[in-house]
Amino acid sequence: MARILIAEDDQAMRVFLDRALSRSGHEVNAVPSGETAARYAETEAFDLLLTDVDMPGLNGVDLARQLLERSPKQAVLFVTGFAAQALQATDVLASGARVLSKPFALSDLVAQVDGVLARGLVPSRRSQ
Repeated sequence: MARILIAEDDQAMRVFLDRALSRSGHEVNAVPSGETAARYAETEAFDLLLTDVDMPGLNGVDLARQLLERSPKQAVLFVTGFAAQALQATDVLASGARVLSKPFALSDLVAQVDGVLARGLVPSRRSQ
């Protein structure tokens, strides 16, 4: 089980992601904005940031950059309808971040999350 922070401004997508990953056995905290996610990350540890790219205010790419400054090995997965925008963030992608384009199937989401976590980019807390 991993601790996952979801930043997604679309409520329906946020609920879908939360339910899907919770049912897969992960501990999920889903928030509606990049700003809320950044505040949450200041006080809580998590294994994976799963974020939309295009959000009002603090977008997902800038959120990931902030978190990677604090923790360079932070695992990041972008879920987006704007894959080209995420792919331009070469500095974030160089950290090992991955991109999952919307729309996607539940099985694709779970496979991507499991792949990021299995690559050893997350703390060993999963096995505790």
